[in-house]
Amino acid sequence: MVECIAGSSGGRRAWAKSIVSAEEAGADGRSVSLGLVSRLLASQFPEWADLPLRRLLPAGSDNVIYRLGESMSVRLPRGAWAAGQAAKEHYWLPRLAGRLPLPIPVPLGVGKPAFGYGWDWSVSRWLPGDTATVKGLADPRRTASELAEFLTALQHALPVESDGPNPHDEVTGVSLAKRDRATRAAIAAVQDVFDAPAMTAVWDAALRAPAWDRAPVWFHGDLHLGNLLLSGGHLSAVIDFAGLGAGDPACDLVIAWNLFSPETRPAFRAALQVDDATWTRAQGWALTTGLNAYTSYAATDPLVAANTHRQISHVLIDHARTT
Repeated sequence: MVECIAGSSGGRRAWAKSIVSAEEAGADGRSVSLGLVSRLLASQFPEWADLPLRRLLPAGSDNVIYRLGESMSVRLPRGAWAAGQAAKEHYWLPRLAGRLPLPIPVPLGVGKPAFGYGWDWSVSRWLPGDTATVKGLADPRRTASELAEFLTALQHALPVESDGPNPHDEVTGVSLAKRDRATRAAIAAVQDVFDAPAMTAVWDAALRAPAWDRAPVWFHGDLHLGNLLLSGGHLSAVIDFAGLGAGDPACDLVIAWNLFSPETRPAFRAALQVDDATWTRAQGWALTTGLNAYTSYAATDPLVAANTHRQISHVLIDHARTT
C-alpha cells in the first residue's frame, strides 16, 4: 500500500500544445538530449529507431518527454526520485486498462540505463487529446459523471496486491498529518493572497476527520487538470499514473476543486457516494497540494498560478458555505 503522491496542480501535459523540435529544445539539466534518446532507442528498441523524434515542452516535473512518430511517446526520468515509475506503470497499467471506462497509457516497453543515463525509461502509446481545462468542458455535469465512473471502476479494478512494483519512497507521497508543518508554513507564506484563518480551519478539519477505515482501494494519486485529456470537450483519457497506489481514495477527489464548479461538485460527490469524513480529508488534500504547487511554481509559471489559485479559492468557497 502506498499513499498519495505529492503532486503539482500545474499540469504535466500542457506541452501537448507546444511541440518543438528536440534540436531547438536542447538538453535539460540531466542532458537528456535528442542524441542520447536516439542512441537509447537504437540500442534497445531498434524497430522504432528510424521514427521521427521530437521533444515536447514544457514537460512535467518528473520526466523529459519525446514524441516518437505519431503513435508513441518516450518518457525519461529527470532524476532518481522518478526512477521507479517506468517499471511500476509497465506492470500495472496493462492490467488496469481493460477494466476502465476511459483509455489510459499502455506501456510498450521499459528501457534500461545506458550511455551515461542512469534510470529506467519507457515507451508508451500516445493518447490523442487536449489537456483538460475548466473552460474546455462541453458539459461539466457529464464530465463529473464520467470521471466518477472512472474512479469507481479504478478503485475496484484489481485485487490490491502487495508484491507489485511501487516507486521509491522519494516519489511516494506522505499522509496529511506528515504534511502538517509544510502546509502551515505555506499558509503563512500566502496569507496576503488567501484567507489564512479560513485555510487553517480547512486544514484543521481535515486532520481531525476520521481516517479511512475500510479495505484499501486503488487511487490514481495525482488526478488534476494536466492528467486529463479532452476530445471535443469531453473526457477522452486519463494519463500519468506515477502516483498509483492503494489506500484512502480521498486524494483523487482533489479534482473536485481543481476542475469542477460549486454547482457541479455536488453531482460529482453524489456519483461517487463520498461520506463526510472522506470529503473533509479531500478538502485537506486539495488545500495542501494547491499550496505546494502555488508556493513552488506560481511565481514562474502563469498556468500553475491560475490553476492553483482557483483550486485553493474553491476550497475556501466551499468552507464558507458550510460555516
